[in-house]
Amino acid sequence: MAQPTMKLLPILVLVLLAVAEAQTGKGNNGNGNNGNGNGNGNGNNGNGNGNNGNGNGNNGNGNGNNGNGNNGNGNGNGNNGNGNGNGNNGNGNGNGGNPPPPPMTVRCKNKHYPQCYNLPFVCPSSCPGACMVDCVTCKPVCNCDKPGAVCQDPRFIGGDGTTFYFHGKKDQDFCLVSDSNLHINGHFIGRRNENMKRDFTWVQSIVILFENHQLFLGALKTSTWDDSVDRLVLTFDGEPVTLPESQGATWQSGKVSITRAGATNFVTVEVEDNFKITAKVVPITEEDSRIHNYGITKEDCFAHLDLGFKFYSLSNDVHGVLGQTYKPGYVSRLNIGAKMPVMGGYRDFHTSSLFATDCAVARFTGSSEGDALMMPSEMPGLNCGSGIGGRGVVCKR
Repeated sequence: MAQPTMKLLPILVLVLLAVAEAQTGKGNNGNGNNGNGNGNGNGNNGNGNGNNGNGNGNNGNGNGNNGNGNNGNGNGNGNNGNGNGNGNNGNGNGNGGNPPPPPMTVRCKNKHYPQCYNLPFVCPSSCPGACMVDCVTCKPVCNCDKPGAVCQDPRFIGGDGTTFYFHGKKDQDFCLVSDSNLHINGHFIGRRNENMKRDFTWVQSIVILFENHQLFLGALKTSTWDDSVDRLVLTFDGEPVTLPESQGATWQSGKVSITRAGATNFVTVEVEDNFKITAKVVPITEEDSRIHNYGITKEDCFAHLDLGFKFYSLSNDVHGVLGQTYKPGYVSRLNIGAKMPVMGGYRDFHTSSLFATDCAVARFTGSSEGDALMMPSEMPGLNCGSGIGGRGVVCKR
């Protein structure tokens, strides 16, 4: 009788192992890299949750591995499988990458328009992160579509409402506005298109001179763009301006105030009774490059400034690429019928450095003496009036 008992022992051991595996054979289940999915898989032993099956996978659609276990079939959430997934999360409808941020909400802040004051508006789809409310019409307006705008490959909207382009030249500096107590220069960066006679250019930084003060705003050189990372540099009279990365954070010195219009890369600069400027750091996207044939590479997304200017006390003698359009009775020399009206006068507006007031049309009579400005190493090369140039240079105003 001992022989049959000995023959039954291996079978009994296998049964016990199957029961144990059924208790512990639960597969991976959850959101994230493994995905949620109910799939049919062959477990190791007995009935349990197997490791392989059909489920929501990491990369959208994938064929799960169905394997034969030692004993029994198991139902489980599989690591690999057929499914729809968002990037790494495995849930959704197959949209990879981070979702775009929601449109910005803006309000009219002028109490002289009570019917519109403090009402919330969502920015238009064409400028989801850069708009403001026109309190007169009580509607949101894109910053780049208002008089005083300087955006893109520089497209200007003059004080007279006329849209025109001024391309300047890459790695050169130009006088945008010059008046007796206000002077604004812009530093242009760009790429040469071998099939054209000009550079593709963008305004990378500006310097604002007023009274005996100097204010600098610039975009740091950036390879891969991430809007959650602040790439805006600010200095006042040679000293860095630091702001907490939260919308509404404000820095103030006398009549000068700088306020974050967004958590990063977007500020409003105002000098009481003189000017108000909005500045937003933006990249050239792959789509922009494809459409316009910019030839942007992964080494540099040509981060630059989209600017909006508002002036409170310009004289009738104001000049500069943008400034002249604010003159009373200004008559444009542009070919308005052209698809892209281009402002000429390269030599009239060219200046020897970003901090110089020596363009041919200069009107500035305020003080130009002051502290040196140390440029961060990530800034594109700048030239000083002394002829010294490069990255990390010290430029005298």
